[in-house]
Amino acid sequence: MRHLLLALLLCTGLAHAELPETDWLDLMPPEDRKALEEMPEISHDTPEGDSTFYGEGGLRQQDQDLPAVMYSTKTVAELDGKDIRLGGYPVPLESDEKGNSTLFFLVPYPGACIHVPPPPPNQLVLVRYPRGIALEDIYAPLWVSGTLKVEKISNDLADAAYAMDAGEVRLVTDEDLY
Repeated sequence: MRHLLLALLLCTGLAHAELPETDWLDLMPPEDRKALEEMPEISHDTPEGDSTFYGEGGLRQQDQDLPAVMYSTKTVAELDGKDIRLGGYPVPLESDEKGNSTLFFLVPYPGACIHVPPPPPNQLVLVRYPRGIALEDIYAPLWVSGTLKVEKISNDLADAAYAMDAGEVRLVTDEDLY
């Protein structure tokens, strides 16, 4: 009986352990990763005042001179329905009555919502988090854990190739960095 209880406690502890981190590049098929590696450097230093973020299509690629990989909606089918943990930065879309974000885009680098060019659609994840989280600083990184879905999303702000029903969203802490 004691061994059964010990095994149950171990399994319960493992079930609550955090998922390993998924790298953003894992969301791109190999041909997109290769194209990204071979692409010339793109400046992300556009002043916030010049940003198109607040206009319709603010996170969509506006510059037609970018390499094709910057418009890619190609996904990795094996990730569909997989539970993952992804680190990134929020672009709030909807909030509950308490002001907590319940729907947001997760992007791989800070300022992706303001500085152009934005990430390609296969580097944007629409996060649904009905519990909500207070987002006081869009430059504060988050950990988002949940079930990733290959799902094409298009709204007034952006196109995304993935969506996630998040089970947990939390701020990255100093302890996470060690």
